[in-house]
Amino acid sequence: MKTQIKGRNVTVTPALQDYANEKIEHVHKLLQQRKIDEVTRVELELKVEKNPSIPEPAIAEATVFTRGPVIRARESSTDMYAAIDLVTDKLVRRVKKYHDKIHGRTRHGHEKIIPPAPDLELAPVAALGDESVGETDEHAGDNGRIVKTKQFALKPMSVHEATLQLELVGHDFFVFTNAESNRTNVVYRRKDGHYGLIEPAEN
Repeated sequence: MKTQIKGRNVTVTPALQDYANEKIEHVHKLLQQRKIDEVTRVELELKVEKNPSIPEPAIAEATVFTRGPVIRARESSTDMYAAIDLVTDKLVRRVKKYHDKIHGRTRHGHEKIIPPAPDLELAPVAALGDESVGETDEHAGDNGRIVKTKQFALKPMSVHEATLQLELVGHDFFVFTNAESNRTNVVYRRKDGHYGLIEPAEN
């Protein structure tokens, strides 16, 4: 497993790096114990916001890449060590939740049957309405300019796998290639706790 720890507006001291590595190793061991896909690399970004109005300026963002899903978490605190604790705790919770879902366990530990794909609402783009489906950027400019661009490979997967990945990255939406139709789809979290699926209309 390759681990990359980088800092922004903060010096990653040997003590801080050792502490972060110890916490990351704990997450790695949990993934191994739960027999979840092999971890290929972990990226941890530590940064401190310079804006004095931000009450918790120490931020830790962690991304765990496996041969299957990607697990991501972000937390902030007044202290960088505390932020690392919080972000690794969130990763642990997401790993456990993912494990329970793929193995069909209920809150009481009983096995249950999981259908091959959840019953999702097929929603047109206009149905997004006031749903929160995007990331905000703290440096957003005037006039609604595009201030951040992300590029990533669209991995073919089932709708069920996409909903699991959505939970692991902690976002409100997830873009993927539907393995059944080979077309780009978007699954998103609804305010009622269920999921919505956006797919292109047939020509």
